[in-house]
Amino acid sequence: MPTFHHAVTLTGRRVRLEPLTPDHAAGVLAAADTDEVFRWLSFERPKDLQAARALVDRYLDDPALVAWAQVDTSTGRVAGLTTYYDVDETLRTVAIGFTWLGSAHWRTGINTEAKLLLLTRAFDDLGCVRVVWHTDIFNERSQQAIARLGAQREGVMRKHRLRRDGTWRDTVLFSMIDEEWPAARAHLTSRLDH
Repeated sequence: MPTFHHAVTLTGRRVRLEPLTPDHAAGVLAAADTDEVFRWLSFERPKDLQAARALVDRYLDDPALVAWAQVDTSTGRVAGLTTYYDVDETLRTVAIGFTWLGSAHWRTGINTEAKLLLLTRAFDDLGCVRVVWHTDIFNERSQQAIARLGAQREGVMRKHRLRRDGTWRDTVLFSMIDEEWPAARAHLTSRLDH
């Protein structure tokens, strides 16, 4: 029986999700190409190798995260990072987040395929009944991307998290449930085929 708390390699045509290791730090630094990528995240863009190592360690040291490096299969280079979090084996649910993709990889299909791989693992391999996303209410780009996956907007959690600047963040909650997964999978697969 697969464990919810174990990252395995997930491979698509455009992206390979590799269990994150300290060896990915240099690639993380190279992928972190603009501050805009990190605008809505709870951590700053790493600007040197020491900061990239610290970021990788932050992901690896958090027992609540199941972390992957997103690797561009055409170049073999790290494109970004992603995780499962809020993992609950009893309720058969995971959240997908702490995700970022270098701007050089935006609109390449990598994000769509990475989500397809993560959703396939969640629903088909782990038997999840629910997958969740959280995003800053001001991060419209992320909200649109999550909606394009076929996730449903459930609502807004007010004053849910603190931003880096100390202001309170309202968080938009999205989810997909197992009954919605077959249609979402067909839609995402069709998008990637075009």
